[in-house]
Amino acid sequence: MDGDPARRIVRYRFSERLVHTFTAIAYVYLLLTGLAFWTPALYWIAIALGGGYLSRVLHPWAGIVFVILVGWMYVAWRHDMRITPEDRAWRRALRHYATNEDARVPPAWRFNDGQKGFFRVMVAASVALLLSGLGLWWVDLVPWELRWLRFAAVLVHAIAALVTIGGFILHVYMGLLVVPGGLRAIVQGDVTEEWARAHHLLWYRSLRQSDDLDTE
Repeated sequence: MDGDPARRIVRYRFSERLVHTFTAIAYVYLLLTGLAFWTPALYWIAIALGGGYLSRVLHPWAGIVFVILVGWMYVAWRHDMRITPEDRAWRRALRHYATNEDARVPPAWRFNDGQKGFFRVMVAASVALLLSGLGLWWVDLVPWELRWLRFAAVLVHAIAALVTIGGFILHVYMGLLVVPGGLRAIVQGDVTEEWARAHHLLWYRSLRQSDDLDTE
């Protein structure tokens, strides 16, 4: 491919970065207050965040904000998250990706299959958190005859939360340590052409072919 390998191109628009930032803030708040409610040993977190009562009031509202933001990302990225034949090839080469054998990993579009899988898991877990959270928020509206729904809501909420915590840890680890430049991309929005070719070659080629290669 021709072009300056040091030239920077836009990977995430400002609106995408803004929503991602607010989603991260909402999630961290939910994570911290949720842990505070889960065990008395961590209740000090709620106190540090303004007190138990305030945390209890804000937690469900922060959850609503979080789900709305996740919904925005789903609408904005749903086309980029579609599974392609190239994704299936990438999935079959996952062990090479995990062992940093980049030359043996098939090229990816804007998001590789691992990123798409993470996205789908987080969207599904967010829906589960929303539905179970509403059941816990308005528990008095659940008839006692259907009390099993109350217990189910507690179980589903805990499981979905654990899934998101695992995904969040993996997401941060990949962005900070495994893929150099990943953090800058989501914070400042741009990557070098060399980075784009190395990590998302099909996406980079599609930008060049469509003359949509926004550069700095």
